[in-house]
Amino acid sequence: MATTVLTVNEVTKSYEKKGSQREEAQVLEVLSGVTFDLKEGSLTCIIGPSGCGKTTLLRIIDGLIEPTSGEVIFDGKPVRSPPAKMGFVFQQFGLLPWRSVTKNVEFGLELRGVDAQKRREIAEKYLQIVGLQGFESHYVHELSGGMQQRVGLARALAIDPDVLLMDEPFASVDEQTREILQRQLLQIVKGVTPKTTLLVTHNVDEAIFLSDEIVLLTTRPGKVKEIIPVNLPPERWTYDLRARPEYGYIRNKVWRFLESEIVEKGGFEAYGLRSAS
Repeated sequence: MATTVLTVNEVTKSYEKKGSQREEAQVLEVLSGVTFDLKEGSLTCIIGPSGCGKTTLLRIIDGLIEPTSGEVIFDGKPVRSPPAKMGFVFQQFGLLPWRSVTKNVEFGLELRGVDAQKRREIAEKYLQIVGLQGFESHYVHELSGGMQQRVGLARALAIDPDVLLMDEPFASVDEQTREILQRQLLQIVKGVTPKTTLLVTHNVDEAIFLSDEIVLLTTRPGKVKEIIPVNLPPERWTYDLRARPEYGYIRNKVWRFLESEIVEKGGFEAYGLRSAS
């Protein structure tokens, strides 16, 4: 049985919204009692309506935000600050424009005090893994969006994390590039350099293609509605996933959940809209 490497245990997050002089402060609950585990070597996707707290949850897991209650357990300890063995890939790339591609990949290693020669060797290794050899000396503005995201992935992998967190990593690229990056990601984290991965997405097809499990998060306050296993054969880049009957079943289930959350809880019924379920 696969080992649990990270546990999200009853995580709740609330913010206080200050009112005017005549109004009392209000509490905005973003997450409520979120609980799930990450198994070693798995790729888990979190999907839910906009505003349900997906990114907030990811930042709590990485120790960038403190939960109001509950905890995240990683490496046997509660997460209080960003762990050294956790990598983060951002939606907007998060690259440093004044640094070359190689220097961007080296950044996390530099913060950890790795010597210059070793940093260069590691950066070159991961730039080759993500297919960017020959672009080591380029700067961010000289790269396409897809190439920039691959630099971000190489930077996260360079610190050799036990858990890789990804916040809608392919949302800023075109559809064709997105599909290529999805396949490359699977080939890397399921083959070349295996990693336990947690990825936030709005895209149902992306979640099914990538995931071993899909965590369904409800409308705010985000709660785990269900965790859906994606029991499709590995090496999904080698066959037509959409042709398999299991794919249609999972897609229909996830989409009906999202439709119900968005239409029924988002106030759209007031305009005469109804969910299909």
